[in-house]
Amino acid sequence: MADIFARFGFPGEPGTDEFWAAAGTPTSISGDGGGWTTLFLWRGSPASVGFESWSEPVPLRRWGDTDCWYAEVVMPARLRVTYQFLTDDAAYADPFNPVGAGGDRSIAATPDAPAQPHWPAIGTNDVLPLPRTRFRWSSDRLGGRRTVRVHPAGGGGPMVLLLDGDDWLYLHPAMTAFDSAVAHGEMPAVTLVFLPAQARDAEFGCRPELWEAIRDELLPLVAESGVPADRDRLVVAGQSLGGLSALYAALEFPDLVSGVACQSGSFWWTPDAADLADPMGGPVGGAIAARLRERPDLSGLRLAFDVGEHETRMLPHCGLVETLAEQAGAAVRVSRSASGHDRAGWRHALLRDVAWALA
Repeated sequence: MADIFARFGFPGEPGTDEFWAAAGTPTSISGDGGGWTTLFLWRGSPASVGFESWSEPVPLRRWGDTDCWYAEVVMPARLRVTYQFLTDDAAYADPFNPVGAGGDRSIAATPDAPAQPHWPAIGTNDVLPLPRTRFRWSSDRLGGRRTVRVHPAGGGGPMVLLLDGDDWLYLHPAMTAFDSAVAHGEMPAVTLVFLPAQARDAEFGCRPELWEAIRDELLPLVAESGVPADRDRLVVAGQSLGGLSALYAALEFPDLVSGVACQSGSFWWTPDAADLADPMGGPVGGAIAARLRERPDLSGLRLAFDVGEHETRMLPHCGLVETLAEQAGAAVRVSRSASGHDRAGWRHALLRDVAWALA
C-alpha cells in the first residue's frame, strides 16, 4: 500500500523522519483519462482539505497508526486554487507548501496551469510590503472610516483603483507584482489606489453612492496625498461583485472611468437577487445586461473581461455581458483563467488586463 506515496515520488515509510523530510505538497501526477491526481499531506490530527469555490472539502485519510494524513484529489486540467486544512477548531495553511495567500491559506496549481510571472511566492509567515502612503477616508456619503493606501508603481501615472484593496495588500502581493510588470516594460507606470470594502453586498451593487463618493471625496484625497497621479485616466479593477461595480461605474460615470479590468463579474446580479433561493438562476446577464440592451454609447471605453474557466454557472452571465458591451461600441478583450472563482487564478489577468486597458 505504501506504493500510493511512491507513485508521487516520496521515499521511505509514511510517517518516518525520512518521509517527512521529503514532504512537499501538493504533488500531482497524470490522472486516468486526463486531468491530474494531486496528493495533499497533513501531519498530526484529523482534518479535511477545503478549496475556495472549486470543490467541497475532501476528508483526509490516516495512514495506519502514524501521524500521516493524506488525500488523493482528482483535479481537472488547468487549475490554480486556494485551499486550507480544516480541523475541528481552526483552518490552517499547508506547512509543506511555500506558496501562501495570507496566514491561513495556500495555493495549489496543476502542472499545466499557466505561469503567473511577477507574482512572488509568499510564505504564510512572510510579511507583505505595504505602500508607504496611506490616509484615512471618512466618507460623508458612505459613512464609516477606512484606510486607503496609494503606491506609485514606476513613479506613478494613470490611476488604477483596486477594489477589495485589502485582499490585494494582505493576501496577494499586488504592489510587488505591479512594480515587476512595470519594470519589465509590460505596462506603463501607474498609481495604485487600494480601496478596502466595508459592506461588499451593499457597496458593490448597482448603486451610485459608492462612485459619487469616489469621485467627490476619495480622488481629491489621493490628489492631496502628494503621490504623482494622472486623474484624467482611471482604470477600475474589480473581481466578483467588485467586477460588477466596476462595469456599473463605467456605464453610469463615463467621465470618471476610462477602462475596466473585470474578473468574474457577478453579472447574475439584480436588485432582488439576494432574496432568491438561487441568485444565479435569474435572468442571464442580470441588471447589467438589461442596461447594455439600451445601447449606451461605450465608444472610447476599454473593457477587459476574464472569468475562471471552471466557473460553469458564471460563464453564460459573463458571456452575454461581454457580447453586449462590444455591440455597444466598447473595445473588449475576453479571456478565461485556469481557475474557479478564486483570486489565485485571477492574478495574472489582473496585471495583463490593466495593461491592456491603459494601452
